[in-house]
Amino acid sequence: MSVTKLEGDLSADEHEALELILETGGIHQSDFWKELDVSSRKGSRIADSLESADLVRREEAVYNGHNTYYIEPVARDLEFSHLMAGDMLSPFIGEEEVDPQSDAFSQWLMNLAYEE
Repeated sequence: MSVTKLEGDLSADEHEALELILETGGIHQSDFWKELDVSSRKGSRIADSLESADLVRREEAVYNGHNTYYIEPVARDLEFSHLMAGDMLSPFIGEEEVDPQSDAFSQWLMNLAYEE
């Protein structure tokens, strides 16, 4: 039986690496370790660890004439219930600026408080 890491169990380096992969939507391993400013060996270990945790997938690729891997995030079922208060979606979804004094936010909080 294999035990995989949860995202909360990642080291600081692994967390930073996962954030990079999520932000880019995918990255070649040869660029991955350069972006993280780590050695290629350490970059490979981080990528292996994230792959073992089923957080990313690596596929062989040729990039700039060299064999490497393309690392991309593993799609997950997203949990939106934390954004809901009753049947109301958080008013901050998709908003550039957050106004905690807004009526929409106050109404959403009231729905959240009286939920049960």
